[in-house]
Amino acid sequence: MAALTPRWSRRDLLKTTAAALPAWFVESSVRPALAAEKSPNARPRVALVGCGGMGQHDARLAKRFGDVVAVCDVDAAHLAAAAKAFKGAEKFSDYRKVCDAPNVDVIINATPDHWHTLINLRAVRSGKDVYAEKPLTLTIDEGKRLVAAVKESGRILQVGSQQRSDATFRLACELVRNGRLGKIERVRTWLPSGLHDGPFATAPAPPGLDWDFWQGQTQPVDYVPQRCHQTFRYWYDYSGGTMTDWGAHHNDIALWGLGKDRSGPVSAEGRPLVDPIPGGYTAPSQYEVKFVYDDGVEHFCRSTSANTWGGGVQGRPGPGEKYHGVQFEGADGWLYVTRGGKLEASDPDLIKTPLPSDAQRLYASDDHMANFFECIATRDAPICDVEIGHRSVSCCHVGVIAIRLGRQVHWNPDSEQFVDDDEANAMVAREQRQAYSYETM
Repeated sequence: MAALTPRWSRRDLLKTTAAALPAWFVESSVRPALAAEKSPNARPRVALVGCGGMGQHDARLAKRFGDVVAVCDVDAAHLAAAAKAFKGAEKFSDYRKVCDAPNVDVIINATPDHWHTLINLRAVRSGKDVYAEKPLTLTIDEGKRLVAAVKESGRILQVGSQQRSDATFRLACELVRNGRLGKIERVRTWLPSGLHDGPFATAPAPPGLDWDFWQGQTQPVDYVPQRCHQTFRYWYDYSGGTMTDWGAHHNDIALWGLGKDRSGPVSAEGRPLVDPIPGGYTAPSQYEVKFVYDDGVEHFCRSTSANTWGGGVQGRPGPGEKYHGVQFEGADGWLYVTRGGKLEASDPDLIKTPLPSDAQRLYASDDHMANFFECIATRDAPICDVEIGHRSVSCCHVGVIAIRLGRQVHWNPDSEQFVDDDEANAMVAREQRQAYSYETM
């Protein structure tokens, strides 16, 4: 395998993070650079499945460590764009042929959420390592199946919750884990609001788009442009709105900081704050959920209209709100962390004061894609392995179910079932179209 991008050197780390991170953390985070492998011909062969903007971005990151030999999409326009971007890559319109191809070692799965699990299952059972975009699954049941399949296959699966490879988020979680805030009482996550629009008219599917294949396991409907590509995530048929889309980032960090990223909450109470427009997007654009964990910690998750659905700023936060991010609150103060290296505290000394030499340190990754390829070489677990990805999005799925039911639900993270609640348990899995089911795909 060719050399990976080096881990941060002391000089590079100090230069890129000194303005945002305390010196003690920077110094303690420096690790030796990775040594070059001897054989330049051992680069993994990578196939991209799902060739939209996110998929091509992921493939460009992967190209530093492997060779993109295949691209696959059910939209001919996306497929052509990817083939142009990755010269020499073979084109496919059926992921099964890519997963079964003997000249492919790695699958990058950047399809819409409702296709994640079927493709990931096929890939690991075909002996491929997988970089899986988040949120990992459409349902909790899918995650249980995928965790079992990855363990059985012995393959490496990295979930694309890349905030785990951001030093600022890691610092916040290390401070929380080591008691810097005293006993944690609550955590707050703010997620960008979704889209609120409709009703939408049907239209002929564009030439070159296999609309039936795109719909996959979901029940077939007439083509509506807003159902497809970027805005698929605002339809419950294909996703969970920003609760799963952004929750797979910020709720994941909340769980990491609380040390509950292999378990989850024990209850959730949710409600939509704005009702969807009939005939429009079905996932509420604004919502709130209160999670409770087994130690009594409360987790308030709420949408914020101060951010666009992509995370950009579009206004000022309302009373009691902040821009999208995570806030941990304890008996001795609070910490707020978000993207762009932003870390704030009720007292700056909470951040500036070094942790003791025997402090608990978390898995450190400086580059999410590099961590994936490093783990392909070492066969060690990546920073966001399948169990973590499943548990993080399961928290979000529990929240979505509470929002849809408009009431409190009680969750058992050990059995992964709702407690004495047939209505909620009926939403742990979804009926699949026979032609696009576990048995046929």
